[in-house]
Amino acid sequence: MRTNPNTLAVVRNLGILAHVDAGKTTVTERILYATGTTHKRGEVHYGTTVTDFDPQERDRGITIFAAAVSCDWDGHRINLIDTPGHVDFADEVERSLRVLDGAVAVFDAVAGVEPQSESVWRQADRHGVPRIAFVNKLDRAGADLDTAVASIRERLHPAPLVVQLPIGAEDGFRGVVDLVRMRALVWADDAETVVEESVPQDLREEARRRRRLLEEAVAELHAGAFEEFCARSTVAPQTLVTALRDLTRSGDGVVVLCGSAYRNRGIEPLLDAVVAYLPSPLDVPAVRGLRDGADEERPADPRAPFAALAFKVSATATGRLTYLRVYSGTIEKGGTVYDAGARRTERIGRILRVQADRHAQVDRAVAGDIVAVVGLKSARPGATLCAPDAPLVLEPPGVADPVVSVAIEARRSTDADRLASALGRLAEEDPSLVVRTDAETGQTVLSGMGELHLEVAVEKIRRDNGLEVNVGRPRVSYRETVGRGVSGFVFRHVKQDGGAGQFAHVVLDVEPAQTESGFEFRSAVVGGRVPQEYVRAVEAGCRDALAEGPLGGHPVTGLRVTLTDGATHVKDSSDTAFRTAGRLGLRDALRTCAMVLLEPVVEVTVTVPDDAVGGVLGDLAARRGRVTGSTTRVGAAVVTATVPLAELFGYATRLRSRTQGRGSFTARPTGYAPAPAPSQPSASTTTAPR
Repeated sequence: MRTNPNTLAVVRNLGILAHVDAGKTTVTERILYATGTTHKRGEVHYGTTVTDFDPQERDRGITIFAAAVSCDWDGHRINLIDTPGHVDFADEVERSLRVLDGAVAVFDAVAGVEPQSESVWRQADRHGVPRIAFVNKLDRAGADLDTAVASIRERLHPAPLVVQLPIGAEDGFRGVVDLVRMRALVWADDAETVVEESVPQDLREEARRRRRLLEEAVAELHAGAFEEFCARSTVAPQTLVTALRDLTRSGDGVVVLCGSAYRNRGIEPLLDAVVAYLPSPLDVPAVRGLRDGADEERPADPRAPFAALAFKVSATATGRLTYLRVYSGTIEKGGTVYDAGARRTERIGRILRVQADRHAQVDRAVAGDIVAVVGLKSARPGATLCAPDAPLVLEPPGVADPVVSVAIEARRSTDADRLASALGRLAEEDPSLVVRTDAETGQTVLSGMGELHLEVAVEKIRRDNGLEVNVGRPRVSYRETVGRGVSGFVFRHVKQDGGAGQFAHVVLDVEPAQTESGFEFRSAVVGGRVPQEYVRAVEAGCRDALAEGPLGGHPVTGLRVTLTDGATHVKDSSDTAFRTAGRLGLRDALRTCAMVLLEPVVEVTVTVPDDAVGGVLGDLAARRGRVTGSTTRVGAAVVTATVPLAELFGYATRLRSRTQGRGSFTARPTGYAPAPAPSQPSASTTTAPR
């Protein structure tokens, strides 16, 4: 079905979000199949999926890179991004959510809300992305829609609005009752066709009860539905649809559907719900950016000045692809755009409609489109591209700080330059990967979000560039903070070298910050003893000093510095002198403070058979883990614990050994905590991996 690309009301830009193995990619594959975009159902376990096209994704059986596809349904164009579910690739999800108008959150009907499901839900909350929920895998043993919905209500705290009732359970799951229109949708055994029929006799009473609960829940949240419910003691289907759409787009409620993507049951109603409830580019607020320091809005209008955000960059055999979300205006093949971050103009060589790793050329892209372009050399993820005569800077996606590092070097010295180029390209494509050279050892250090993240990056270097590399043991990124501060620390910077001298006198108070992280600076100088321009220089110098702490050269965080006094010289004082005084003064002040070493900690959720719980708990205790919760499922226990990240290296292998391969775990960063004295690494062992 062809749609008019200029009709923004029929465009849906959405992502598929979920915990790893909840079925995101299978849902995406079935959507492509149901819409006629593909003619054969792709399977994750066979490595035949459209969106998991990277060799590493097919080898590992998980989504690693966000993949964009487009399809048509009921006169609407759906631009869909299949996002990763593993915590190590949360930044891929972050960049995707930044450019999406809506999302489908997929939940396992047996497991309910899992740790990464909660994480991506919170990410969507931060970006204000409306969602609908799809409870998947209803054909599995132990699947229960009500239990899954209860976990959504308890852990995610939205108002779940269940619009379907399953017909059959586990292996007998064969259809759903649409509670909005009170009809049954039943799939044939081959799942190729769906038949609409009356509600089965044995489910009619239960369907009426659940329809009543749905009406009451919607009436509590929506004024229009409330008025009709009070007047008629019921809510008409069309009113219910309107109310559900309003509640979804406002975030006051989340529509819940169910099915089995693997068996191709429930996909058509899910697509109908996407069209009915999720917003078009016209239904979301106009994008806001900065122009010459002032806020400016750009409407979703093809005739407005061009503005787009680059959210993904990838190198392919056909060239460097930059993925864009076009927010306003129109761009044509061969057109010129302005990169607001790099402050340079570039020419668009080609515009591509993306179908995962396959592309179709188009002549132009308009507001609301998600496309890839060829020809941009400087654009990075998060860059704003705009019309040269109407510059604008859009807020880029946030990038999390890396927590795990490896030392990496080329096995042959002659390949050092090739490795440097390959690492540079990796960092361009994935901003959550950081490459640096350690000042003390000269080693090249690659940092990322987790062990798997770094494994994938190193394997990509090996496969794409044919390089043999040596990799050191991963290490964590420690921080230092102030446990007990110092008051009235005096530092004088005086330098005479024959020319203009340098003079700066500062008095600093250093204390723990009120918040757990960050840096606070304030001035309490009175009488103009330190002019305001020098105060700013002192703050800049203090920030310079945060790069290396006195315990082991780790970044310093969680402190507040107050400039209480100072003095200047008529001729020798300058910004440079006071910046130097701020840097050296804070560095010396920190040496007199009681410093505390911080280590990153993660929340680990371990799922193990009942007979292996004791051994797993003992192992977590040996890793300095603190158990925070425990629940039971059918034949398994789920243990939640907080564990220092440094203690998790090699845990996957250890867990498999203790549980005969039946255990699994997930981890998500939760912040930093004080490291106990016996495990504090010295400067010589932590400034770079050996």
